[in-house]
Amino acid sequence: MSSQRQSGLDEDAATEALVARYLSAHPDFFERHKALLAAMRLRHECGAAVSLIERQVQVLREQNQGLRRKLTELIEVARDNDRLHERLHRLALALMDAGGAEDVVATVREHMMGTFHADAVALVLFDADAAALPDGARAVARDDPELERRFGNFLGLGKPLCGRLTREQLEFLFAEAAGEVASAALVPLCAGRVQGILAIGSREPERFLQGMGTLFLGHMGELVAHALGGRLGG
Repeated sequence: MSSQRQSGLDEDAATEALVARYLSAHPDFFERHKALLAAMRLRHECGAAVSLIERQVQVLREQNQGLRRKLTELIEVARDNDRLHERLHRLALALMDAGGAEDVVATVREHMMGTFHADAVALVLFDADAAALPDGARAVARDDPELERRFGNFLGLGKPLCGRLTREQLEFLFAEAAGEVASAALVPLCAGRVQGILAIGSREPERFLQGMGTLFLGHMGELVAHALGGRLGG
């Protein structure tokens, strides 16, 4: 490109910037030049020329549609949160009414499979007295090398984790039901001497996605851990 042509391009860009600044500083310009406004034509995406006013209407319509979509998404998120809050509230009430550890475990499984629509549930407690645990809960030594190998990263986080688990992780948690789980949520349990994992599995690959919000799962873990702690002497 010659220096003369480059100079011309620079001048055009500078002129466009001046025009843009002028129009921004004088929003009433087209009110004072209505004929010019009516005569202006802009190229449409389909190739046809439209008036400036028509183009503005189209832009505003597209912006409005975008805002409506965002509003709909926000309303749906709010509704989902309301539903989750209601389910968590019902779980809390049921755990308060539970008599012993057996009732707590049964309540957790019932609500996970029913209210929260889980397809598989696992409750693993670290260093617990296996003889004192009811059906549906399993004791594992916290220093078990297999536990550390499979869940070391999760245990180091100390917060819920969602996504697709490895085959080894699924078999460790869900045993014969491992093949039915396409995605899962791992919820840490921590209340006094009660330490462990609540695992919730789903047949749907998109049910528990990596990076999804885990606030309600964290609250759920606290409720379950404290309920067990009160019945297991934690």
